[in-house]
Amino acid sequence: MATIHLYQKDSYLRETEARVVAVDGRNLVLDSTIIHPTSGGVVHDTGKIIGREEYSVIDAIHDKEKDVVIHVLDREPKLSPLDKVRIKLDWERRYRLMRLHTASHIIASIMYTKYNALITGGTIEPEYAKDDFGVDKLDKEEAQGVIDTANAILKRGLEVRVYWLPREEAIKIPGIVKLANRLPPGSGDKLRIVEIPGIDIQADGGPHVKNTEEIGMIELIKVENRGKGRKRMYYTVNP
Repeated sequence: MATIHLYQKDSYLRETEARVVAVDGRNLVLDSTIIHPTSGGVVHDTGKIIGREEYSVIDAIHDKEKDVVIHVLDREPKLSPLDKVRIKLDWERRYRLMRLHTASHIIASIMYTKYNALITGGTIEPEYAKDDFGVDKLDKEEAQGVIDTANAILKRGLEVRVYWLPREEAIKIPGIVKLANRLPPGSGDKLRIVEIPGIDIQADGGPHVKNTEEIGMIELIKVENRGKGRKRMYYTVNP
């Protein structure tokens, strides 16, 4: 039984009920969840699972083969299959991840448009994001130019749209995939699309903000040379 990823329809859902599907030590599988597992470079959410007792979710893993989210708890739960539980999301952590995630899409679009650079790797943590781009040259001044362009876009207050398209239709959209050597995420006949009209469109499975103004301001931290054809950009969002 695949886990229903509730955050894909509503990234702002902070609390919900679910039923236990399986328990294995500290690993818990539910029929649905608002907890986003580490996926697509975005680190996992944390939160609480409340049954007869309260447990902390310290990690979340996506088992792609079974399409289930494994909630790793702080201790073995006193829970059984079919038990009803309540999930409470650590919203402060999630919201920062959402803001950085949407910011990363805008930066990736600018890098793709300006330098024809694809993302070759990256990680989004609550404190900062780092993205590797397939480009031979990117100094701090050039990276700051990308950030300045991104910040100008944020101020426009653009809607961030989330919808599903048939896979065959979606993969024909130019620039739909900005990750090198990676096919669009998702299973089945449809792909989840995240679009900032006129700026970016990508196949993506993670949580995002609804409007670019929510991101605040993007701040460049540093640029690193990671070898030939690979430059790494570190950035964060404020406040």
